[in-house]
Amino acid sequence: MNFKRISILLVGFAISFANMAQTKTTEELHKKYSESLSFFFYNNTLRMLNQSDDKAFDELIKDIEKMKFLMIEKNTDFNYKKLTSGYKSESFEEIISSRFEGKSFDIFMNEKQGKTKGVVVLVNDSTKLYVLDIVGSISLNNATKLFSTIDGSSDIGKKIKEFTKQDEKKEVKKEDTKNE
Repeated sequence: MNFKRISILLVGFAISFANMAQTKTTEELHKKYSESLSFFFYNNTLRMLNQSDDKAFDELIKDIEKMKFLMIEKNTDFNYKKLTSGYKSESFEEIISSRFEGKSFDIFMNEKQGKTKGVVVLVNDSTKLYVLDIVGSISLNNATKLFSTIDGSSDIGKKIKEFTKQDEKKEVKKEDTKNE
């Protein structure tokens, strides 16, 4: 009897962790672009980004259980439509498509029985893709604020800036070799 209870608890525990996993599409994307910059955030680490004690930001992140942030330098075989199709095949619906500071934002949501289970925010420009794969929910009209806060965080922002400067250094090297 005791073994049966433990088995049931273990199965329930494993199922609950499976439900908290990031999307398969994001995981495949991270494997394909293994050199990409990636961070994991939980609610308490997101709260640490709020160094100005902004009550609106605390309200924005209150329902986020965890989030994976990827920054990918796109190559020539990158296929954005295939990526968005991957999220749609995992029962994510495209909710919002907009532009902000020269980048396009596409937001996908996964709902079950009226409750938001996950949100994916794709921030796309000509050379890079930023992915915020969220377990939980956020206020959709403030998704750009979440991205801006992460981008503006001193530690994370520094890593992002270093990553983008790598791209600039590559461009300078290409120009130098063309001129020789």
